[in-house]
Amino acid sequence: VQLQASGGGSVQPGGSLRLSCTASGSTLADYDVGWFRQAPGKEREGVSCRRRSDGHTSYANSVKGRFTISRDNAKNTVYLQMKSLKPEDAAIYYCSATRRNLISGLCRRDGSYEYWGQGTQVTVSS
Repeated sequence: VQLQASGGGSVQPGGSLRLSCTASGSTLADYDVGWFRQAPGKEREGVSCRRRSDGHTSYANSVKGRFTISRDNAKNTVYLQMKSLKPEDAAIYYCSATRRNLISGLCRRDGSYEYWGQGTQVTVSS
């Protein structure tokens, strides 16, 4: 599967963005999916993930209540809706996918995924 992330941009604190990750070459419904981010000088962080088996979702504590992961199987796309953005949310965001059936504890670990999109930049500043 090939993943194409889009939707990044520059917003003011408190603003919103919706990231999209569109798959080609395979059906995304057959994969568990995740969103990660990496800010300059920091390690890659698992932001959110969603299992295909039961729709279980997981979020980093830093984004709970502000970010929502969803998928549209008809469009072969997974989304990350981001609201109330903060300067500390600024990073390159990556989508990922795996055919493995992930347990909840591994859902936001980058080593769990073998397929990655190219990243989309999110900037949050006034």
